[in-house]
Amino acid sequence: MMKGQLAGLMKQAQAMQDNMKKAQDQLALVEVEGQSGAGLVKVVMTCKNDVKRITIDPSLLSDDKDMLEDLVAAAVNDAIRKAEATSQEKMSGLTAGLPLPPGFKLPF
Repeated sequence: MMKGQLAGLMKQAQAMQDNMKKAQDQLALVEVEGQSGAGLVKVVMTCKNDVKRITIDPSLLSDDKDMLEDLVAAAVNDAIRKAEATSQEKMSGLTAGLPLPPGFKLPF
C-alpha cells in the first residue's frame, strides 16, 4: 500500500470517528417512548438509556403490585429496544460504503 493511500485511509478513519462522536452526542438528546398495558405505563428515555420519565395510569395504582411492576419492566424493555433500533439506524448510515468485513460491528 502506498504512503498516500495509507494517509487517505487515516484521514477517512478520523473523519468517521468525528462523525460517530457527533452522532453519539445527538443520540443522547433523542428520546424514545416505550409502552406496556396498551399505553397504561409509558417510559421515556434517551437513546443513551437515560430514563427521563415514567407515566403510570392512575387506574393501575389500586391494582396488584406485581402486575404493575411487570408492566413497568415491560415498558422499560420496550423503550430500550426502540433506543437500540434508533441508535443502530443512526450509526449504520455512518459506516455505509466502508469496506468492513461481514459481521464486523463497531462499538456503539
